[in-house]
Amino acid sequence: MAGFDKVVPSLNEAMAGIENGMTIIAGGFGLCGIPENLIAEIQRVGTHSLTVVSNNCGVDDFGLGLLLKNQQIKKIIASYVGENRTFEQQMIAGTIDVELTPQGTLAEKMRAGGAGIPAFFTATGYGTAVGEGKEIREYNGKNYILEEAITGDFAIVKAWKGDRYGNLVYRHTAQNFNPMAATAGRITVAEVEEIVEPGELDPTQIHTPGIYVDRLIQGNAEKRIEQRLTRTA
Repeated sequence: MAGFDKVVPSLNEAMAGIENGMTIIAGGFGLCGIPENLIAEIQRVGTHSLTVVSNNCGVDDFGLGLLLKNQQIKKIIASYVGENRTFEQQMIAGTIDVELTPQGTLAEKMRAGGAGIPAFFTATGYGTAVGEGKEIREYNGKNYILEEAITGDFAIVKAWKGDRYGNLVYRHTAQNFNPMAATAGRITVAEVEEIVEPGELDPTQIHTPGIYVDRLIQGNAEKRIEQRLTRTA
């Protein structure tokens, strides 16, 4: 079954084919479950003019914040600015195009894109700046706005475990955006903490079936904490 083996030997091969101007969908929530090694490879290669779709854009010196710092991103579709001062500064200065999207809507945009659904109606954002210029329909006495789905040239995700066929299991908070992101890329690359052999994962616990995954690589996770809060005893 060698033809089903998705494992690649290097980050360079994992991100082969990425080009300037592409759309990259990145999984993760804050700094939890982000494909940090794949992001670092994009930084190393220097690909620029990217449109990045992600819940947020990392922090100043880690995650997607590295691409912001290098000015490799021209547009961000995200749900919030988060702890990233660089993101905030570039947004205020108008040097980057930012499309802020409600968190649940962003997740559904990815899911719909992966399911082949071009658009959907949602009540979220109706009557606010989010809904300006969008089609409105009334269902059962309630107004909804039309939101378009999202797909990308690449989807990069982080999983806890993956087998050689690309079946993935996420841990805890990493399930928030990674499963949807994984379905919405023309090429999906998964970075995992552990690669196991086919049959070792419980079929009932698999979150992303291998059919969605094109390349798989094992990465070393730094697992930073976005905002550490402590108290004295």
